[in-house]
Amino acid sequence: MAAPRQPAEQARRSGVKEGAARTLAQTACLALGVTLIAAGVLGFIFGGNDFNTGSSVQGEEFIVFAVNGWHNIVHLASGAFLVLMAAKAKSAVTGLLVFGVVYVVVIVWGFVDGNDIAGLLPINTADNWLHVALAVVALAVAISAGGLARSASSDARRA
Repeated sequence: MAAPRQPAEQARRSGVKEGAARTLAQTACLALGVTLIAAGVLGFIFGGNDFNTGSSVQGEEFIVFAVNGWHNIVHLASGAFLVLMAAKAKSAVTGLLVFGVVYVVVIVWGFVDGNDIAGLLPINTADNWLHVALAVVALAVAISAGGLARSASSDARRA
């Protein structure tokens, strides 16, 4: 009776490079990043593309979300950030943590102000709840991937 093969041996025999599989954090980074990039591009095409600023900044409706040129740029930039952070498992966890924390700030600002973020990005209730969902997903995946535990253990090793 043959002994069961080790996962690395099975991967090598099937032609898969060892360590080539993406982690959950990398997959989440890519999925969220590509979605945000698509939202930014589609927002320019079907939503608002003006770059007005000020306390009365208004956005065009994209599906049910208020967007303008600045809002679309933020989607493109945050999507590109996540895609770039997906390159390595450790950077993906860090990227999701950073993204999640920044979006928590955006959530608080959005619910408190209710109209815009920093006089640049128009928001509405649908935007706020979408930001909640994005932050929850990013932080949940990062934490489940051991993001906070790894940070604490690496700090302890340095001390």
